[in-house]
Amino acid sequence: MPALTKKLFYLGADLLTAHTTRKLRRAGKSVPAQHRVQRTLLDRLATTQYGRTAGIEKGMKYAAFRDRVPPQAYEQFSPFIERMKRGEANVLWPGQCAFYAVSSGTTSGPTKYLPITEEMLKHFRRAGRDSLMFYTARIGHAGVARGRHLFLGGSTKMVAIPDSAPFAAYAGDLSGITALNLPSWAEKHLYEPGLAIAQMENWPAKIDAIVERTWDRDITLLAGIPSWILILAEQLRTRVDTGKNHLPQLQALWPNLECLVHGGVPIAPFVEELHAALGPNVNFHEVYPASEGFIAAQDADSMRGLRLMADVGLFFEFIPMTDFDESRLAHLGTKAVPLEGVKTGVDYALVLTTPAGLSRYVIGDIVRFLSVEPPRLIYVGRTKLQLSAFGEHVIEKELTDALLSVCQRHGWQIVNFHVAPMFVSSNTGQRRGRHEWWVELKSGTIQTPTGPLMAADLDVELQQLNDDYAAKRKAGGLDLPVVRLVMPGVFEHWMRQKGKWGGQSKMPRCRSDREIADELLGLTRFNP
Repeated sequence: MPALTKKLFYLGADLLTAHTTRKLRRAGKSVPAQHRVQRTLLDRLATTQYGRTAGIEKGMKYAAFRDRVPPQAYEQFSPFIERMKRGEANVLWPGQCAFYAVSSGTTSGPTKYLPITEEMLKHFRRAGRDSLMFYTARIGHAGVARGRHLFLGGSTKMVAIPDSAPFAAYAGDLSGITALNLPSWAEKHLYEPGLAIAQMENWPAKIDAIVERTWDRDITLLAGIPSWILILAEQLRTRVDTGKNHLPQLQALWPNLECLVHGGVPIAPFVEELHAALGPNVNFHEVYPASEGFIAAQDADSMRGLRLMADVGLFFEFIPMTDFDESRLAHLGTKAVPLEGVKTGVDYALVLTTPAGLSRYVIGDIVRFLSVEPPRLIYVGRTKLQLSAFGEHVIEKELTDALLSVCQRHGWQIVNFHVAPMFVSSNTGQRRGRHEWWVELKSGTIQTPTGPLMAADLDVELQQLNDDYAAKRKAGGLDLPVVRLVMPGVFEHWMRQKGKWGGQSKMPRCRSDREIADELLGLTRFNP
């Protein structure tokens, strides 16, 4: 980068940081921002086929929108998206749409094709920029902009959608679509690993290529799923091994490395390993992106939750989980509340209206607000990934927190886990239901883990976290859980079979049926 261009670039980053700092300090701006976003979206949606059918009108008030347009899941939008994929214009959003983000999430079911319009690309670019500015404002300087940003995302390779012909429509990973549509200055001065490597689909080969390209570059920011960041770190450290029986931390390799951007999976089980691999001075920056939109990003200490991104083009609504029933979504429209109606400590199903034309789309995430002024929330699980086969209503976050607490107490490190119900069975003599934990731990701990020891500890922790579970245990409705300590590689094998290995793919943490547990049973031998 020429010296003058560098100076102008850094000055712009510093000015944006100062602007973001002032913006974050202004209280009470999120609700008016949401009102503006709602008006803008509804005026555009009113011109579409779906909007006219749903009764959306320009200038309509929120109350009318809430009463007329029902909340819907992907399945209800799918017929409209199929028409868009074949080139039909003005279906869900004005104009045609040529790009579709492929998403299957962490739940089973058919692949989703989520439209990525030009306006959605603008949303993701603005949200990504604001998220980075949240970080620089929190740290107090824009030093992260003075080096390269390495994104460990999905393949940027786009695949033509066969049934779209003669219209040219393409599908791919969201991170790949956004990488292909970066501003030219970001692609030139910031983005790594470069578009050629980013296209690679073979993850081990991709990691090797990234190592060879970036080991001697000035990397200031890393972004990706923690487990893959650790694999990359190990490969990089091996690449520059000094031969003195220890591998250097990445900050020794990249002296200006200061930020790890993460999201999608809890960071807590990996914190110790990440600090050991990256270096003690690397800051963690949490984001909450989804294929449907960029939801929130960290603007303060992580314990305070993530700041809802209220002014980047998405309109948010929230259905209390006490009212949520996936089989009755069409009747839950009046149960939803906008941002000004949320309360702290309440679990909500997240509902989005987006510049891709998804109106009141129930994305399947559950969130909980820690504060409303400013609006900060945490992700607590998936609506379809709750464990309630026996009425215990346990959510993903409670299971994660319980296992993390047990493992921290004993010095164990979690690789992966899944929890499922075990039902009453006359064949096995089991007279009460119980939970079955499938857990893979890292080897080499001082205290050898055993299933019965973990089961007893997990039972205590979960009773403290969930009143319904505690009541079922004390009343005899649930037996003590059982823990299966699986051999290394079992979860990787399952994810490879499902085409979920690499990129942003995540292991489903729980289900109220045994679909995944029985598949794991077919793959593994476990230690008693």
